[in-house]
Amino acid sequence: MRSNALKLIREPLGISPSNCGDVTAIVSDVFRALLQKVGSGAHTNKPLTRSEAERAASLMLQQHATPAQIGAFLIAHRIRRPTSVELAGMLDAYDRFAPTLKPISSDRVPLVFCHPYDGRSRTAPVGIVTALILATAGCPAILHGGDRMPTKMGLPAIEIWRALDVPFHFLTLSQAREVLQATGIGFIYMPQHFPLGQGLVPYREQIGKRPPLATLELMWNPYGGRSRLVCGYVHPPTEKLMRGTLQLRGVEDYLTLKGMEGSCDLPRDRVVICGIHRSSETEFERLCLAPRDYDLAGLDEPGREAEAIAADYRQILEGQSSPLLPSVIWNGGFYLWQAGVCESLAAGLERAEALLQSDLVAAKLVQLQTCVATKLLVRASTCPDK
Repeated sequence: MRSNALKLIREPLGISPSNCGDVTAIVSDVFRALLQKVGSGAHTNKPLTRSEAERAASLMLQQHATPAQIGAFLIAHRIRRPTSVELAGMLDAYDRFAPTLKPISSDRVPLVFCHPYDGRSRTAPVGIVTALILATAGCPAILHGGDRMPTKMGLPAIEIWRALDVPFHFLTLSQAREVLQATGIGFIYMPQHFPLGQGLVPYREQIGKRPPLATLELMWNPYGGRSRLVCGYVHPPTEKLMRGTLQLRGVEDYLTLKGMEGSCDLPRDRVVICGIHRSSETEFERLCLAPRDYDLAGLDEPGREAEAIAADYRQILEGQSSPLLPSVIWNGGFYLWQAGVCESLAAGLERAEALLQSDLVAAKLVQLQTCVATKLLVRASTCPDK
């Protein structure tokens, strides 16, 4: 670890082995210089270059910077606001240290959903049922997240998965990939699969504000093959940052969505604002979709705890009516359309409703439960002491 840290800071800064001294002191000096750039005040601060941002994120992920420096950097960056160049550099660091699901064999390009890690508190999430619908229709869906996250501490997806008897949090990365291949549904759980990222979570609570890391999670893609990224956001300036960052990163196929609480879930109580970018040869397309045009307008269902949400899901998958059903159809139909399963939004909505009324989506959940349980049983039988 010492040699890696030395290499990380020597190469870009020209530090020779003869004057390195103690690695902790050197890293502290290097990070202090980066911190001074972003935290020097409204008139004297300077944005980091892409390589500097990557270096800063790498040093934080590895905990080579001191706790005081990490906290100061995150709050200073929050106050000054990051640039697309800086976010691209920080995502470069994620490429180095974060997990990657190896590509699977699939007839359709997987959709990777980037929901906010701090979860939901005001509205009921439908992203998991959306993933089940997509997988049932032959389009893989990948989600990622962690536990309750400061400062919002909203309901995270992993708690709903647990309530549905799908313990993704126990799977290794290779097992998660095997489940994705077998069922079309993948989930990266940060405490299990990305411990370096998990190590920065306490700083979120200590600084009391969302750091730039929260924006990274809205664009991070843990899948190693061709995919389509779905990025949720709340404020329009965030979408502009996303577009700039993804362009710098060479990401061509993505969606941006002003979703419920910044998630990838389409609201029903307002017009849905969506951006579509498919390739370098096509222009960014703006969609404004009114739920009332499809008889799906209404108030979004209020947030509840995981067991209650899971009960609503089961009721819907059993073909019964539920107040959450219109949101499930609205989201399922939209993403079936965007995944290329259906040629229009109207056809997607019809297909989503038909799938829910059949036993197919319910069978997909059973397949997922069985697959995950089997992976865990096999591991337990081969490693009985673990």
